[in-house]
Amino acid sequence: MRALDKAGIRQERKAAKKEQGDDTEYFERTLAKRKTEQYVLRLYIAGNNSRSQIAVRRVRKICEDYFAGRYDLEVIDICHDQSKNLIDLVHAAPTLIRKLPLPLRRIVGDMTRKEKVLVGLDIIPR
Repeated sequence: MRALDKAGIRQERKAAKKEQGDDTEYFERTLAKRKTEQYVLRLYIAGNNSRSQIAVRRVRKICEDYFAGRYDLEVIDICHDQSKNLIDLVHAAPTLIRKLPLPLRRIVGDMTRKEKVLVGLDIIPR
């Protein structure tokens, strides 16, 4: 009976190692995929004021630093163009929306806090 128990335990350990290997392989594939993903972002601002200009500069800088050549940033002034606002339902500005890659993410408020923006875009963990 003990020999069967030991054999069963060995098989469970082998299966656990195999599963762990699968997880590692999955993680590495996902990480490699993230480095090539295309980002689609929308930045909603309200007017041409200093806060809006700072938000645009900061978001562009972050995009260049982290997604160089792999992003599409659309800046929308909700004071002049409300057609896209009907789709995204923005209630405050500035608001940054990550459309792709999914899941959709929203960052509302001060874009000068780089860490907040990076966490919101799911670039760094919380």
